Amino acid sequence: MKKKKILVLCPYPKGEAAGQRLKYEQYFNDWEKEGYEITISSFSDINLWRSLYSPKNNFIKILGTLRGYIIRIRDLFYLKKYDLIYIFMWVTPFGTTLFERLVRFLSKKVIYDFDDAVHLTNHVQNRSLVQKVIGLFRGKNKTNYLIKSSDHVIVSSPFHVDFCKEKNRKSNCTYIPCSLDGSRFVPSKTKHQNDIPVIGWTGTFSSKFYLDSLMKVFLELKKRCDFKLLIIGNFDFTLPNINLEVIKWTKKNEVQDLQLIDIGIYPLLPDEWGLGKGALKAIHYMAIGIPLVATDFGTTSLVVKDKVNGFLVKSEKEWVEALENLIQDIKKRKEFGEKGREIFEFNYSTNVVKNKYLSVLNSL
Repeated sequence: MKKKKILVLCPYPKGEAAGQRLKYEQYFNDWEKEGYEITISSFSDINLWRSLYSPKNNFIKILGTLRGYIIRIRDLFYLKKYDLIYIFMWVTPFGTTLFERLVRFLSKKVIYDFDDAVHLTNHVQNRSLVQKVIGLFRGKNKTNYLIKSSDHVIVSSPFHVDFCKEKNRKSNCTYIPCSLDGSRFVPSKTKHQNDIPVIGWTGTFSSKFYLDSLMKVFLELKKRCDFKLLIIGNFDFTLPNINLEVIKWTKKNEVQDLQLIDIGIYPLLPDEWGLGKGALKAIHYMAIGIPLVATDFGTTSLVVKDKVNGFLVKSEKEWVEALENLIQDIKKRKEFGEKGREIFEFNYSTNVVKNKYLSVLNSL
């Protein structure tokens, strides 16, 4: 049987960005086993990717962006040779919908996969002045055009399904939950309870403002009990009078660093942007067998089972009480962690979720 050819148009190089690596990229082997031949075209090369979050290297950023547009112009000449074009997030980052329209016109079938509430054009949380200026040049209608014109849309938040079905010309939209490889993201075999319980959070600078929202919680909690705060990320973080450790995130150590945590935290803000979150952070904790405390909002409220594998909270008072409860109750931490792993295996492991992707691919 002749293999179907897929061209993946994505922002970043394969295996680098968590948004790609822990989403559709982890299913490439399954797609190939199903008879698909995959070609990847990323807008960014490795040099642009490595400089993106640095305040320096502007020359590399400019050259990398120009190269990205040249790559996309090249892609236009080869689209017709593919049976399916799989677009993640955007075709090009700036300007009008010209490239998106050309890709749609020249392609046989298009799947559009997006994460977060990227259809919102005014989300400016935690952006620097430079980022805000760059945001003015971003294409405001790219996401909405791709939602409307694609043959199928994939979302990671169930709260986007109705919106996309209403916009999409064929009303084709599928919610595919965030997922992880359950054979890699596993509880520690040598896990032991730390003398001082470790509260942990992992994330990037772009989501740091969620962590900042808990500063008063940490200070109040410190008055009640001892704990250590572990931050795994790509930025510096300080919090006076708190026992704090900051670890630089690396792909190599991402699992073993998560295994250092006794209690995971997942704060969100109850807004439209938060509604687009797919609860991947919560799923990380559950896969590792860690109990968690999370904001009771959006997809997280569906993934985390309150008082089963964690606590869902809405106020600073509830945050403090929930964390204090888990800090003081080792047995409950163990029970919540084991239940979280069980829920993960039945709902959010790649072995379960892979069939959802294959169902969409095979429908076109």
